[in-house]
Amino acid sequence: MRNFATMKIIAIVLGCCISFVGMAQFDGAAGTTGSLAIHKDSNIIVSWANNCIVSRGWLDISDKPLGLASHGTDNMGAGYADGVDVVSLGDSGVATLAFNPSIANGPGPDFAVFENSFSDYFLELAFVEVSSNGVDFYRFPAISNYPDSAQIGPFDAISDPTTLHNLAGKYRANYGTPFDLSELDTIQELDINQITHVRLIDVVGSIDQNYGSQDLQGNYINDPFPTPFPSSGFDLDGVAVIHQGPLSVECLDQEAFVLFPNPARKGQSIHINSDVEINSITVYSLRGSRIFTGTKSDFENLELNTGSYLIETNSGGAVRTQRLVVY
Repeated sequence: MRNFATMKIIAIVLGCCISFVGMAQFDGAAGTTGSLAIHKDSNIIVSWANNCIVSRGWLDISDKPLGLASHGTDNMGAGYADGVDVVSLGDSGVATLAFNPSIANGPGPDFAVFENSFSDYFLELAFVEVSSNGVDFYRFPAISNYPDSAQIGPFDAISDPTTLHNLAGKYRANYGTPFDLSELDTIQELDINQITHVRLIDVVGSIDQNYGSQDLQGNYINDPFPTPFPSSGFDLDGVAVIHQGPLSVECLDQEAFVLFPNPARKGQSIHINSDVEINSITVYSLRGSRIFTGTKSDFENLELNTGSYLIETNSGGAVRTQRLVVY
C-alpha cells in the first residue's frame, strides 16, 4: 500500500497534468502532429513584404534609462526570412510592413510571420494587426493560456506553444506563424482582400500589471522578461504572403517600379510593373557584371540563379534601379 507522501506526490503530478491538458487548446511546436507552422521555403509562399519601418522599443521597459533595442536594421524585416538577419523590436516596439501586391483573403492562412527563436519553448511574441489603407489597423484576437502566476525569466525555455493563438513568434526560427484574414471579416472598415500593411507590436511579456501586455481575455502574456540586450523583444525575420491581392499602381511614384515576387524562387517568373513605359531592362550582378539586357517580356521569361541582382530600367532615358533577391 502506498504511503501518504507517495500518494500526495502522485496527486500533485496528476493535478499538474490535468491543468496542462486544460491549457493545451491549440496546435503545438513546428514538426509536431497537427502543427500549423509554415516553413520559410514552403511552396505555398508567393512573396514577401516589400518594405519595413521599425519604431524601436525599450531594452527593458521597467528600466527605461537603459535605452532602446538596437539589433538589426529596418530592411532586415522585409524580404525573405533567412533565420539569421533580423531586426529586434524591443519592449513594446513596432514594425510596420508594406505589401505590393497586397495580401488577400483565401482558403486557410493568408500570410505568416517569422521570428528567429533558437528553441520551440523560448518564445518572444508579438501582436499582429493589418490595414487596407495604411492608416487604420485592426488586431487579430490574440490568446495566451500560459499561466501568469510565475514570470518566465530571460533565459527560461519553458513556454508552451499549445497555449498560444494569433501571436507571432509561436514557432522556432525558419517556421512562420500563420494568420487567416477571414477571422477579421466582420470588420466593415477593413478590406480583407486588399491588405496593404501588417503591423507587429512587441508583447511585453511581464506579468507585472505596470508593464505587461494582455491578451483578448485579459490574461497577462507570459514570455521571457526582462531581456535587456540589444536584441531585446520580438526579433522580426520576415512576413510571407500566401494569398496575393492585386498590384496597386497608386503605390508607385514617378521614380518607382515594382518587381514581384521579390524575393523570388529560382526558376520563378519575375514580373515588373511601372508607371511609365519601359524601353529596356538590364540585369547586373552586385559586382557590376552585366548579365542581361532586353525588353520587359524578355526579362519576365528570364531564369536567374540564386543570388542578388540589380535591375535597371530605361524609360526614355530615365534610368531607375532596384535590388532583386533570388533564393
